[in-house]
Amino acid sequence: MSMPSTLAIGAARGAIELKQFFRERGSVVFTFIFPALLLVLLGSVFDADAVGGVGGGQVLTASFAAAGIVSTSFVNLGTALAVERDDGTLRRLRSLPMPPVAFFLGKIVLVIVASIAEVALLLAIGVLMFDVSLPGDPAAWLTMAWLFALGVTSCSLIGIAASSLARSARSAGAMTTLPYTVLLFISGVYVPLQSVPGWMADIGAFFPVKWLAQGFRAALLPDHMAAHEPAGQWELGKVAVVLALWCAGGLVLCLTTFRWRSALTR
Repeated sequence: MSMPSTLAIGAARGAIELKQFFRERGSVVFTFIFPALLLVLLGSVFDADAVGGVGGGQVLTASFAAAGIVSTSFVNLGTALAVERDDGTLRRLRSLPMPPVAFFLGKIVLVIVASIAEVALLLAIGVLMFDVSLPGDPAAWLTMAWLFALGVTSCSLIGIAASSLARSARSAGAMTTLPYTVLLFISGVYVPLQSVPGWMADIGAFFPVKWLAQGFRAALLPDHMAAHEPAGQWELGKVAVVLALWCAGGLVLCLTTFRWRSALTR
């Protein structure tokens, strides 16, 4: 009898990861429901503040699509791996006759499914509450597709690398949630970049959140809204380059920092 392929093992592991994720209320609330709840609250507060004839809720919906991806990839993956390393789960999994690639394929399945569901939930809120119109142009959907792929890849890789920074399971949440929250403020998600001090905006521009949010605004908002971006245009080419560079950089960080065991158990 032949052994199952790495792909089959990865798919089975992905099903387990999904069950574990959606059974843990804490994970679901903080990485899945939290962005949606913030969108409802902030969108309701600022919806009357039109920018270029576009309601604040519509602008926030586009930006929060990026925030949702970062939450389900960077925050969720970084926190989960740190906890699993601290409680010995990673060490036990590494001792099983399961290829390491299959383990990470399972994590990829979790991130992709959770991210698709998150973006769909945020867009549904935008359509139902803030009159967001989904694009009818196939080019806009194609833009969202490559933004999703690059965003999930880059943020997941950064999350895997960041998981090694947590000294214990207790500090895991802070290691991901704190930078995530700060970046949403300085990357033009919670507030327009025009309202952010220049030095903060410069820091935010170094990370993928700003570019991911800008890309989703390009796909979901009217073309004239590009004038309200810092550069006065959507800069989709630059968005793709920055996200691709973070994919490459994140992979290097993962290969050089990821470990299966906690430093305290060595």
